[in-house]
Amino acid sequence: MLSIGFTNINAHNHYPEGDDKVKKTETKESQAKMTPTQAVQVLKEGNERFVKGEALNYDFGTQVDKTSTGQYPHSIILSCVDSRIPTEIVFDQGIGDVFNARIAGNFVNYDILGSMEFATKVAGSKLIVVMGHTACGAVKGACDNAELGNLTQMLDKIEPAIEAVETAPGVERSSKNIEFVNDVALKNVMLTIDDIRTMSPVLKGMHDNGEIDIVGAMYDINTGKVTFVEM
Repeated sequence: MLSIGFTNINAHNHYPEGDDKVKKTETKESQAKMTPTQAVQVLKEGNERFVKGEALNYDFGTQVDKTSTGQYPHSIILSCVDSRIPTEIVFDQGIGDVFNARIAGNFVNYDILGSMEFATKVAGSKLIVVMGHTACGAVKGACDNAELGNLTQMLDKIEPAIEAVETAPGVERSSKNIEFVNDVALKNVMLTIDDIRTMSPVLKGMHDNGEIDIVGAMYDINTGKVTFVEM
């Protein structure tokens, strides 16, 4: 049973005695006690359960009721809009556990940065995760210089990651080379973290003070496993 950052599940949620697989709802107290390092561990353990097919039980009706008067997520996760990556599911989290910011290519703009500032400075989240994924369609489109309406300017945001990935002469630098695509997706995560620190003095200050952590991750669409990136 996941225990980091949580108190007795049965005592707080009135679930049947002995049901240690029921996931409690985050509270103001549990959020306040959790450290950024513990928040990372919560997500790592949740993903491990997801991969093993050992997800916790969720009483969503109870969670809806308990979050109706407030929310205390431990993390905000910036991920791609890709339908194969439902964030709460792959991290085995419930209602009220994480904030979600989703955009194709998981890059930041000022609207997303404002959302992150709200999640951390106002709502108390301890962790920002920037999560890319393998075989990313947005990255493939950017590698191929795809053009389509507003999609064109959006994919331009990934161009710095493409330029930053070095390859040997003659290596295919398009969506036909999935290794190149995945390298660009990883570099995009790292550059996005740099952008967060550069573009938001609020988040940089919180990070420098140890109030939050900002980490990268990559989701493997073939296995369901999330690998956290060492910066």
